[in-house]
Amino acid sequence: MQLSADPQTNDAAEKAAEPGDAPRHQHRTQAQRRAETRVALLEATVQCLVTHGYAKTTTGRIAALANVSRGAQTLYFRTRAELVGAAVTHLAEQRAAAAHARFARGPVSIEEALDVLWEECQGVVFNATLELWVASRTDPELRANLHRLERDVARTIAREAEAALGDIARRPGFADDLIFAIATVRGLALLRISNGGSGRAMNHLWQQTRTRLARLLS
Repeated sequence: MQLSADPQTNDAAEKAAEPGDAPRHQHRTQAQRRAETRVALLEATVQCLVTHGYAKTTTGRIAALANVSRGAQTLYFRTRAELVGAAVTHLAEQRAAAAHARFARGPVSIEEALDVLWEECQGVVFNATLELWVASRTDPELRANLHRLERDVARTIAREAEAALGDIARRPGFADDLIFAIATVRGLALLRISNGGSGRAMNHLWQQTRTRLARLLS
């Protein structure tokens, strides 16, 4: 999926492209307004994926949620495919940044590292990503894009975790065990959604799973 280039528009079109709820400041540059509108559209795409699912995530819904006119939306992303393609990258960047923020605080225990992995599979960002995973089964272009970004996100998270864990991450075979742990955590997160488990039940199951994974990684 190719993202559209930054639009070249006149002043009227630029004003129409701004999110309606954003404060207007005369000192804001055209580039800043464009960046804000682009982010608003991407965040609206993520919200649509979570609220309505992939099939019902339309450019009309996205534009309305972002408080951007349809005409202005097409200046940034001509089609839904372009919007979704950009949202895939946007989500991957958010997930990698969240993991970095947690692990950058300093050394962590194995249990704490596993909790970070579990938290990465909760909330809006993960749910939106899940919608894209499911949709990619029948969309080769989306699948190829997701495969590349998921590989990069997994590598980033693993690298951040290894750095935060210190010496224990240097033992032979640790990297493979960590990838297995990440896959297990994601599988458990999918079970939470498919089974509709309660928060208490899932927390108990996570505690048991974390204990087993901690033994594996030690």
